[in-house]
Amino acid sequence: MSLTRRQVTSAALAAVPLAFAPQGAAQASASSKRPRTLYIAGDSTAAQKYADAAPETGWGMALPFFLRQDRPVANHAVNGRSSKSFIDEGRLDVVLGAIRPGDFLIVQFAHNDEKADDPTRYTEPWTTYQDHLRQYVDGARARGARPVLATPVERRRFDASGNAVPTHGDYPAAMRALAERERVALLDIEALSLALWQKLGVEETKTYFNWTATEQDNTHFNPPGAIAVARLVARELLRTRVLTPQDVRRLHDEIPASWINWPQAAA
Repeated sequence: MSLTRRQVTSAALAAVPLAFAPQGAAQASASSKRPRTLYIAGDSTAAQKYADAAPETGWGMALPFFLRQDRPVANHAVNGRSSKSFIDEGRLDVVLGAIRPGDFLIVQFAHNDEKADDPTRYTEPWTTYQDHLRQYVDGARARGARPVLATPVERRRFDASGNAVPTHGDYPAAMRALAERERVALLDIEALSLALWQKLGVEETKTYFNWTATEQDNTHFNPPGAIAVARLVARELLRTRVLTPQDVRRLHDEIPASWINWPQAAA
């Protein structure tokens, strides 16, 4: 189904949980202490999930647990999107229309960019993928916000010897190269998540992914998995000095899975 830009704008703004929504422009101009919001542009691995999808959980749902209250999260990640389709549907326009100087834009794509049989989503790692990512970088910078690139979180895949294996081909390397060339902070979630899955092993990783009685999903997370990946993201935001120690919290604390909730989707 084809959506107009106006429909995309309305749906995207409605999809952001109210507690994590950015402050209004009037309030922002009225106070020099306006919270600096972290916007997320990405795919289903980061996206907000609703009651009909539980227990599937995007890591963007858990990221606020690791941030101070004056660092709110506006999660615009959407299931099934690539760096290309997110732009083509007008979703980047929505983000850039809301983002303000001093905010952050975390960009994580590749899962759907890899789908070579779908021209609406496919990008080639060293050309069109980098070209599209550059639009996020340039758009954020033009509005005084700070772009942050995050390599795609790894799927759960092991070889016959029990070794966690990468699944994203050249996309992480292409993003790393672009980040270096454009001098953009890079969160290497691909490398860190692969190392985590290796540490956990074949069986224990099942408790981090959306494995249920009826589904064996090696791409999407359940609450413990989303919390674990969000912790990696928060630690990388600190390591790369995108955020300061005063911006983060609970990096070494146990986060109960019960903190995750799935609201009803807006009508």
